[in-house]
Amino acid sequence: MKPPRFRYYVPHSVEEALAVLAEAAEEAKPLAGGQSLIPMLNMRLVRPSLLVDLNGLQELSGIELSDGAIVVRAMTRHRAVEQSPVVAEHAPLLAEAIRWVGHLPIRTRGTIGGSVAHADPAAELPGVLVALEGMVQLRSQRGHRLVSAEDFFIDLLTTAAEPDELVTEVRFPLLPAGTGTAWLEVARRHGDYALVGVGAVVSLAEDFTTIAEARVSLIGVGGRPVRARLTESALRGQPAAAESWRAAAATVRREIDPAGDIHASAEYRRYVAGVLTERALALAAERAQEGARR
Repeated sequence: MKPPRFRYYVPHSVEEALAVLAEAAEEAKPLAGGQSLIPMLNMRLVRPSLLVDLNGLQELSGIELSDGAIVVRAMTRHRAVEQSPVVAEHAPLLAEAIRWVGHLPIRTRGTIGGSVAHADPAAELPGVLVALEGMVQLRSQRGHRLVSAEDFFIDLLTTAAEPDELVTEVRFPLLPAGTGTAWLEVARRHGDYALVGVGAVVSLAEDFTTIAEARVSLIGVGGRPVRARLTESALRGQPAAAESWRAAAATVRREIDPAGDIHASAEYRRYVAGVLTERALALAAERAQEGARR
């Protein structure tokens, strides 16, 4: 397989990249890690006339704590996130989920911004971003804006980014004390896209036996990451116990509307979503209690 013909441009600054994107409009595609774009080019699923290579823009790489969030710049490789002590300490859900992304060579090359901008509904990073109520920063020559994760992901491979905008950073807010997280997923083989994945966030009340807040984010069950709001509302104020997790599993199955495909039927995805929700919530609550005892 070979890609269609295209022009190739290497900007020397973010401003230069934005100028090229503004001029080329919908004819251009930014090139980050290329782990999704290059296969799509080879299969002729996309046909941009211009690729704008962002790999030389060092200002778009790095991880830092800022304003109550972990800020990951767009060209930061998955492997850098996986190895980051800052991420491990302050965003354990991200640290846990990142290990499910592809294989080591893919994580070494792939970028956080590229994964988020690609918006595959079975990808881990969008699911984590929704679970943590994260934000995506978009820049263009017109300025910059912050978009919430739930507003950013619109549908299959579709986001709120305009053709002249770049994802320049992603923000994962820090969680309050007394909170535990867990990421679980099922795939046909390790490194494959998830058939179903669940990110759970559980915050406990002061007694550490009551659920103050819960979040459930699912991938692989819709055209974008799904936030299970009804399930979350039903959990609030309930005991952090097995019966609550079982009830949440039943609610999730009613709340989602997955589609079937050659890999898994809709019924299978719905059933697995419930199982993973029950297990992820129990594990997140257990971790919250362990953290409180330290």
